[in-house]
Amino acid sequence: MKPITAEWVARTESDFGTAQRESRVRKNPNYDGICFHYQQRAEKYLKARLSEAGISFGKIHDLVAILEQVVKVEPDWEIFRQDLAYLSDFAAAFRYPGESADKKAAAEAKRLCTFFRKIARSSLGLRT
Repeated sequence: MKPITAEWVARTESDFGTAQRESRVRKNPNYDGICFHYQQRAEKYLKARLSEAGISFGKIHDLVAILEQVVKVEPDWEIFRQDLAYLSDFAAAFRYPGESADKKAAAEAKRLCTFFRKIARSSLGLRT
């Protein structure tokens, strides 16, 4: 694995740790933050796969746009399009006034990321 890929993987696992810790908060959990970190987890696994394939990308947070590049090397990842579109909203829209995530959204974000992580790690030759 390329060093930059390993760095992306380390960062995505860090986002997972943050989401998990916030999920355990009993009083006033930050559901927006939880969802944001799950979005970041998916984003960084997509970018890890692009890095490993030697495909350059810009500073973009739209998961579907990133997926467009990834499917060139992982065509089967097309099945994640709808899930990634759902998660993509948590990158910005839910970080500002006007929209808020709730417990149900946080649980759904976790579910989608858990499945995606499994496939992404397998693709990178990592244990799932």
